[in-house]
Amino acid sequence: MLKRKKIKPITLKDVTIIDDGKLKKAITAASLGNAMEWFDFGVYGFVAYALGKVFFPDANPSVQMIAALGTFSVPFLIRPLGGLFFGMLGDKYGRQKILAITIVIMSISTFCIGLIPSYATIGIWAPILLLLCKMAQGFSVGGEYTGASIFVAEYSPDRKRGFMGSWLDFGSIAGFVMGAGVVVLISSVVGEQNFLDWGWRIPFFLALPLGIIGLYLRHALEETPAFQQHVDTMEQGDREGLQDGPKVSFKEIATKHWRSLLTCIGLVISTNVTYYMLLTYMPSYLSHNLHYSEDHGC
Repeated sequence: MLKRKKIKPITLKDVTIIDDGKLKKAITAASLGNAMEWFDFGVYGFVAYALGKVFFPDANPSVQMIAALGTFSVPFLIRPLGGLFFGMLGDKYGRQKILAITIVIMSISTFCIGLIPSYATIGIWAPILLLLCKMAQGFSVGGEYTGASIFVAEYSPDRKRGFMGSWLDFGSIAGFVMGAGVVVLISSVVGEQNFLDWGWRIPFFLALPLGIIGLYLRHALEETPAFQQHVDTMEQGDREGLQDGPKVSFKEIATKHWRSLLTCIGLVISTNVTYYMLLTYMPSYLSHNLHYSEDHGC
């Protein structure tokens, strides 16, 4: 005869009651901040053709494009490190502070891309500085998306958690669309030659005012009720429990939950390859390989 496993009863501490006004404010601020971060991150792909000519002028056009997009790919190697670093800080000190920090790093690193002199001016240091700025972007994005996802999940009621989390993806797409629109507008106004000379810098300069707006939105947020409840619980008991917290090793995740881990990795790979191929590579390919106008390409 099978024995039924005892299930721990739900208590009031397991239920988080969220005020609708605070929930909407949190979701809006997180999504808008996410849109601004991904505008900064994604606009690079829309000006990759210009960047190839500015930073890799000695190569042929195809190699210029490959080099520019290759530089775009480097942040993806850094993103896990950013997620790990800022994730641990978020567990200790809360998501709100971390989200404010990541948007500052992203804004400054993106703005600095617009300041980098061309290869003709400083030689090999131009692509090196570009690479360093992209690495800083990747580190920031790694902490941004994971932190924002957890922030929204902790703020959302159980029955709406998936729906509320989807607004982050909406913010990401909105940031890419905004980046495409800005690039098309600038290239249409200044013309192709001026865009190659200096116009490509303007979208990167916009990162600074957008970052200030995003920082204001993030700074106005309150910490999630779930984290606040955790802090209160630790204050009542052992304060050191908040600083150390329960630790789960990667070895444990890889051995006990490897199926779920591989499933998540596969889903992310399949969606991201399609996502970035359409939103970063395809516009440049249409404009400069198939010779569509910039308006049609973006």
